[in-house]
Amino acid sequence: MLKRKALDALEEWYRNRSKQALLITGARQVGKTYLARRFAAAHWENVVELNFYENTEARRAVETATSSSELFLRLTAFADVPLVPGKTVFFLDEIQECKEAVTAIKFLMERADYDYILSGSMLGVELRGIASAPVGYLSTVKMYPLDFEEYCWANGVAPALLDAARYAFREKRPLDEFVHGRLLTLFHHYLISGGMPDAVLAFVDSDDVGRARTAQEAIVTQYRWDIGKYAQGRARVVRRIFDLMPSEISRQDKRFTIRDVEGDSHFDRYDNDFMWLTDANAALAVYNVREPRYPLAASMEAPKFKLFSSDVGILTYQCGLDVVRGILGSRPDINFGAVYENAVAQELAAHGLGLYYFKNRGMGELDFVVQTRDGRVMPVEVKSGKGYSRHSALRKVLGTPNYGIDEAVVLCEGNIEVDGAITYCPVYMAAFL
Repeated sequence: MLKRKALDALEEWYRNRSKQALLITGARQVGKTYLARRFAAAHWENVVELNFYENTEARRAVETATSSSELFLRLTAFADVPLVPGKTVFFLDEIQECKEAVTAIKFLMERADYDYILSGSMLGVELRGIASAPVGYLSTVKMYPLDFEEYCWANGVAPALLDAARYAFREKRPLDEFVHGRLLTLFHHYLISGGMPDAVLAFVDSDDVGRARTAQEAIVTQYRWDIGKYAQGRARVVRRIFDLMPSEISRQDKRFTIRDVEGDSHFDRYDNDFMWLTDANAALAVYNVREPRYPLAASMEAPKFKLFSSDVGILTYQCGLDVVRGILGSRPDINFGAVYENAVAQELAAHGLGLYYFKNRGMGELDFVVQTRDGRVMPVEVKSGKGYSRHSALRKVLGTPNYGIDEAVVLCEGNIEVDGAITYCPVYMAAFL
């Protein structure tokens, strides 16, 4: 059983629920259905589960209902447990297959006799043009692949070790070398398995890279199938972008070159195709900002972005076994920078931090700029090799008074060191930013 942080958000909804249904969204295969079932079983005596992908009869019944009372009657027809008001929850899974149910949730919640949990993938794509969004009647929780801390839990890491690492980060003191070595090894394994539950369980249970890659292959196959089904007339270009992501991320500037997609350099023609992948939660977009100043969103340049995989394990799988062997063997001839940056982007996204980078012809490039919750901007550089003390762009930005930046972080393989305004931290401490 995997411990997931999203469960805390579900519990928060349960404690404060009134007229709001719960919507669990996120990428395909991040564990939404499993967590919803576990959560429902813990809080309600009776659970009515309908999967609109598998149960086409239920889908047709909901789609053709002409009133809220008729819709409720049809839902009850599929119940195989007693319907006791206050003690029963309806779990409607794969909701993207039946958008009418999302529209109608307002009327179901106004009855105030049963609770409703909705879950689905591709919602950013399929629900974008929904006719009547139930504003005020849905509380949304977005799930991500396991972050590094959740991955440590899955590997049985004692909470005291993670507390020690968090304390070292906060106090800017070197971490015990044994603990540092243990967490760094786990991070290298995390780069291979990623955070998709099936791949994590396969790897943790067996230490078998092959089993993890088999799980990842199934996920990639499902993603490509989803593109074909949901992207429809845009599927060919979207699939091409998805397949190109590993090679584009590995480029020095990591920005997508539009002509690589189909030999055409006109961005606006492909804008929606790139965003389709982010809306489907299959990719993460990191946007350039004109200036690394608060608020970052005000200077975001939408046409300039890097596209990372939503899961570093999927990226590593797509890169091939040589990269896996290189991570395990610390090969110096393989560029791991892209893989490390993908893991950091994934970690920042999971913690709700906006994804931005800064590139300026005169200054150079910063891998990430993070806007902290207290309104500060912090540059974050990611270094996979031994030469992690060379970063002229970072020093130029710190030396620019107008930016008001007084602290920067370099994520690397080494232990914690402080050099003036720059703190060098182990790369797994991206979890504590």
